[in-house]
Amino acid sequence: MDYHFKDIEQKWQKIWQERRIANAKDFSDKPKYYVLSMFPYPSGALHIGHASNYAIGDAIARIKLMEGYNVMQPMGYDAFGMPAENYAIQNNSHPRITTEENIRDMRKQFDSMGFSFDWERELSTCRPNYYRWGQYIFKKMYEKGLVYRRKSFQNWCEDCFTVLANEQVEDGACWRCGNDVSQKELEQWYFRITNYADELLDFSPLIDWPERVIAMQEHWIGRSHGASIDFILEGTDEKISVFTTRPDTIYGVTFMALPPEHPLVQSWLAEDPDNAELHDFCKRVINEDKHSRSSEEAIKEGVFSGRYCINPLSGDKVQIWITNYVLMDYGTGAVMAVPAHDQRDFEFAKKYDIPMKIVIQNMEQNLVLEEMEEAYIEPGIIANSAHFDGEDSEEAKEKISAYISENGWGDSAITYRLRDWGISRQRYWGNPIPVIHCPKCGIVLVPDEDLPVILPEDVPIGKTTSNPLLSAPDWINVPCPQCGEPAKRETDTMDTFVDSSWYFARFADAHNDTMPFDPKLADFWLPVDQYIGGIEHACMHLLYARFFHKFMRDMGWVKGDEPFLRLLTQGMVLKDGAKMSKSKGNTVDPQYIIDSYGADTMRVYLLFASPPEKDVEWSDEALMGAFRFLNRIYRLIAGNLDEIKRGIMLDIDHDALSESGKKLRFSSHFCIKKWREDSIKRMQYNTAIAAVMEHLNNVYAVKKPAKLSDNELAAFAEACHIIPLMLYPFAPHVAEELWQMMGHESLISEAGLPAYDEKCLVQDSITFVVQVNGKIRGNFEASPDSDDETLKEKALQIDNVQRNLEGMEVVKIIVIKKKMISIAARKV
Repeated sequence: MDYHFKDIEQKWQKIWQERRIANAKDFSDKPKYYVLSMFPYPSGALHIGHASNYAIGDAIARIKLMEGYNVMQPMGYDAFGMPAENYAIQNNSHPRITTEENIRDMRKQFDSMGFSFDWERELSTCRPNYYRWGQYIFKKMYEKGLVYRRKSFQNWCEDCFTVLANEQVEDGACWRCGNDVSQKELEQWYFRITNYADELLDFSPLIDWPERVIAMQEHWIGRSHGASIDFILEGTDEKISVFTTRPDTIYGVTFMALPPEHPLVQSWLAEDPDNAELHDFCKRVINEDKHSRSSEEAIKEGVFSGRYCINPLSGDKVQIWITNYVLMDYGTGAVMAVPAHDQRDFEFAKKYDIPMKIVIQNMEQNLVLEEMEEAYIEPGIIANSAHFDGEDSEEAKEKISAYISENGWGDSAITYRLRDWGISRQRYWGNPIPVIHCPKCGIVLVPDEDLPVILPEDVPIGKTTSNPLLSAPDWINVPCPQCGEPAKRETDTMDTFVDSSWYFARFADAHNDTMPFDPKLADFWLPVDQYIGGIEHACMHLLYARFFHKFMRDMGWVKGDEPFLRLLTQGMVLKDGAKMSKSKGNTVDPQYIIDSYGADTMRVYLLFASPPEKDVEWSDEALMGAFRFLNRIYRLIAGNLDEIKRGIMLDIDHDALSESGKKLRFSSHFCIKKWREDSIKRMQYNTAIAAVMEHLNNVYAVKKPAKLSDNELAAFAEACHIIPLMLYPFAPHVAEELWQMMGHESLISEAGLPAYDEKCLVQDSITFVVQVNGKIRGNFEASPDSDDETLKEKALQIDNVQRNLEGMEVVKIIVIKKKMISIAARKV
């Protein structure tokens, strides 16, 4: 009766592999179900967070197998990028070597955990047979006008020595190494993700995503309605275009705010090299983090440019200031400042003694400029605004926008917070951009027949502070594909998020060597029915993947507007209240858990500890609880195996059962119903496992099963027989072992879902618990249909309840239907 988990798990992993239970069938007659968990970076061993994530996905996959679906659950490796390159540098090796070694180690870990991955579809983004097609997609985007190159200021991490996308800067720091991010002017490649901004804001009602993720993407894309207005630079014909969501305040503009990165400012710096104050200010601000500059708490700073522009509506001459709180990334990069009605502008104007003008009056209390301690930002009545005076400010927005348009000063406009995606990275370990720079022909795409552009092997990784590819002249210098003259390869590589933006589609046809994937196979498998990953990817990977999917749809490669129908953002595994990290010394090695207690124990613990979307606080004691739970199940079935095998062959006459027999059947069928609701409909595996635990306690309450009558034995056998079926998604190895021990030759995945009988859920009597001031003081049996007064009377008749009410006055009695009577009392 000993639970030899190592032998059991190795046995069933081998059987599953031989039976190929995880290998999905293309174009099967069965309904398809595609479950996908975000693939890992192979920059080290799998950690407990990986195990938690993939345990959720595997539970879903195994339940769908039991339901009769043709399930695809593939796995691969997000193998390019800084994590893998830095790991190789730390180990004085080459990324290709260390990455492949880590992939082999991870595969062994995956196998030891017993996950039902379709390994015939395995892919790695750093292998040429994958990244060839990433280069091909880049070319197609370029041909469709979705790729361009320009010089601009970029987020720069000096430690990682590479550019970062806006989404990869978190609170002013690099999302990878945590070091401060500065600004650096570079020539970069961009994807025009903004072309799809409106579509990316259109979340189909067919998809089931957490509201929080949708809100995060909506905020990041940031569509704003307003007006674009052209101010004229004094003494020139040059325009300064601004975008505002507050055209009702246009007459209150008293200064123009430009960031140091603005092209006009850069030209003024070139014209006036001796203006030390302006040069020093711009240099300092440009190197500051954008997030810090734009935060509400940041100190507002600026320098007067000595120049003015003209407000086209009022004719006022407006000062032009260079400031630190305006960003080139939003709107046009220029802000019309209305200090009386914008708090940032108010603080700045107060600091630098810039005039203010009230153009919206408070309807309740007249505003006096000299008495204002903060900007008035609420709606009101238009004032000091020519013929718009007296208008409601909200209604005036549209009228003023129309007036601007009629006079040719601008127009109604929509702008976005979303910026185009800068994909250039100055690192070695990434997908080479398939471009050749020719002095004669300009930018030339590498021909399809020359793809993939393979990374050179002999490069000084970790031994240079510049892009390692610059040290590979034999790789860089090539003839131009068009004219044959000497030319040079592009040395930037693609952001690793490019690789993960289409991998879900490649899994449908992972080994195609003539195209990224067959559209017919993509049509069969896509969209992904259930996607699982961390919420930290809401505004990076999840947004980029949606963008790529829409592009591939426009190319005719995929159908449908969205890549992922349902999204589950799993919580993190914490220890001592903090995210696990080696530097904090609070990590948990999943392999140690597997070796000591088994993969099933680890999976049950991770799934039982909390709902999938919530964080898990690691507990060694709770892990032992999961181990004891599996041991109890094994002992129950192994210790009563003969009785169970005989009992499951017998029919049950429900009406002829004793009261205890009916209660056991109620436990069995109530547990099945609860398990189905929680596992299939709600994906709340913690409560599904809790239901099995409660049922196990009820089964253990049956004494001496060998002496039961045939009818009672049949009910006992049924109660035991359903346990492996419900355990299978969470602890598949021991579930299969117990199923086989009971005499079944088929696998549980072929057995179908356990079913419940409504007749067995009807109870003649149930147990009611009685509480006095929140503490359990007794229980009694009664009909579930008993009226409240009868139940209150029975509760008060219990001896222990009466003892605990001595010297007390009953204040209130609450009846919780079919469950509990709660008595509130106080001292007399």
